[in-house]
Amino acid sequence: MRKIKFTTRIPGGDRRHYLTEEDVMVVLSRLPEETWRRLRAVHFNDRARGNRLLGYVTGGSREIAICALPPRISLSAVLTPRQSCEQFGARRGEKWPMLAIRRFLLYDVFLHELAHLQLLNDRTKGGRLRFAREKLAQEFADRWRRKLWSEHFDHPDPVHNSPVRF
Repeated sequence: MRKIKFTTRIPGGDRRHYLTEEDVMVVLSRLPEETWRRLRAVHFNDRARGNRLLGYVTGGSREIAICALPPRISLSAVLTPRQSCEQFGARRGEKWPMLAIRRFLLYDVFLHELAHLQLLNDRTKGGRLRFAREKLAQEFADRWRRKLWSEHFDHPDPVHNSPVRF
């Protein structure tokens, strides 16, 4: 397995990082290497812009940043129309449990950002049409989440398995 660089910035206030290097490496180990070949680094930082930004691609479309979040948060507002809170182990209208937040960050946000690293058209000089945009990125994340969660994964951390059966 290729070496990925990880950096962590200490978040301000009561904000915290929900994911670790190990969490990301488990997800990457479950994916074909060609899906994450372009990934050079993963950064855990505190640039969520008031919880409006959960993750993003940086560094010339080769690095992913996952943002720190507050300890009490509901992510229902950022779900796509085909997603539900229950899909990640949370209840609508309530504070999301830590396990559900971790599942969402790993199996939606991280996979979505990983999709933005997928080279669609290497002949295009501009970056806009060269990499997967939002719609394709979300389809990539949804497809891989369904595939990874369709079978039980033997791991001590329950974040790597779906709380509901597909």
